[in-house]
Amino acid sequence: MFVLGGARSGKSHFAEQWAKKKVQESGRDVVYLATGQALDDEMQTRIEKHQAERPATWMTQEVPCEVATWLVEQREARIVILDCLSLLVSNWLFYEEANEARLQERTLQLVQALQETKHHVVVVSNEVGQGIVPGDGLSRRYRDALGILNQQVAQRADAVYVVFAGMAVDVKKLREVLP
Repeated sequence: MFVLGGARSGKSHFAEQWAKKKVQESGRDVVYLATGQALDDEMQTRIEKHQAERPATWMTQEVPCEVATWLVEQREARIVILDCLSLLVSNWLFYEEANEARLQERTLQLVQALQETKHHVVVVSNEVGQGIVPGDGLSRRYRDALGILNQQVAQRADAVYVVFAGMAVDVKKLREVLP
């Protein structure tokens, strides 16, 4: 499943509610696969707040860049919340200084890992393409790379939800109804 929306739209909350339901159905453990890192005090506070709001039984794994590898290497099938692609792409750009070819390679690796994994995965991402065109090249590269990754994940996801002000809309169902 793929959950997309703007900042503070309720994406993560929606993903967490989905995971709680899946736990009841499957009995699997939940892993919160976090791509964000506490690089400053404000981010550290955010991370601590989010962790405190999640059930104590959920495991958190901080995986800033190697998400595809993590998904492939895990032997025990779990429920995974991948939060979020937005920070993952940012990490690829800043920590790896990824060029276009490397971003394409990373996108392909992640999409393939998501298709092949035995986990129940909900992927969370920001929609950054609906605003103004960024004024600098790096920001445009980021927007473009995230937009391409979002498209690839959405096309292959069994369900795609867009969250606005805490309200989720099932986009794939709409696609089936509308011409």
